[in-house]
Amino acid sequence: MLGISRGVITRLVGAGFVSPQRGPRNEYLFTFRDVVLLRTAHGLQAARIAPRKILRSLEQLKATLPSEMPLTGLKITAIGGEVAVREMHGPRSAETGQYLIDFEVASPHETRVADFRRGRAEPQATSESAQGWFDAAAGLEAEAPAQAEAAYRQAIMLKPDFPDAHLNLAALLCEREGYEEAASVCREALRRWPDVAELHFNQALAMEELHRYREALGGYERAVELAPDFAQAHFNLARLCERSGNFQKALRHFNAYRRLSR
Repeated sequence: MLGISRGVITRLVGAGFVSPQRGPRNEYLFTFRDVVLLRTAHGLQAARIAPRKILRSLEQLKATLPSEMPLTGLKITAIGGEVAVREMHGPRSAETGQYLIDFEVASPHETRVADFRRGRAEPQATSESAQGWFDAAAGLEAEAPAQAEAAYRQAIMLKPDFPDAHLNLAALLCEREGYEEAASVCREALRRWPDVAELHFNQALAMEELHRYREALGGYERAVELAPDFAQAHFNLARLCERSGNFQKALRHFNAYRRLSR
């Protein structure tokens, strides 16, 4: 109904932006306030802001607010690829806090904007340019995910020892619902870096979407072993423990998540 992917909703729940109750079939039950925030996230996605940037910006914004003030009390919008909060003195970036210049012009007619970034030269395919391909991929995620995927793969080809490229590629594949491929990327990366908690987490996300819950459970467990302060991993692990009927373990990890999210 909202046009938001299940993955984004799960991350918003995990990050504590929305706190739905559980229904009789263990389904999420959202309040009106939850739906308002989900609609805000949908609007930011429609403005071609990458889901991870949305979450990062909302997390930064939430951290600066008094505990009694909800995000739904703010006017959150997209300006020039940034998540912005509209205030009396003008819009400011939710991520950096800097004030922004809003070039949007009200018009009764549709306005077309030329994107000069599409005409930029691609990085040269040399062994020194892996970081360039990575940076280009990160900039393309929102507007051209297929090109971003190709750029991440190019970065990995030029520099196989590049864990961030593997992480971002796996996350992008999950967002595009390429779960099998995302799991494969994580498996390959874990052979090199078996102690990177985020890789275990990303692989577990893919396994969960593929309904391979036992493997997902193991991935989340390994993630919290390696990074005990990984709040999102505690939350996802608690959900799967609850799903499997291990309520004592679920409660332990829910409590860990709440403690880490304060």
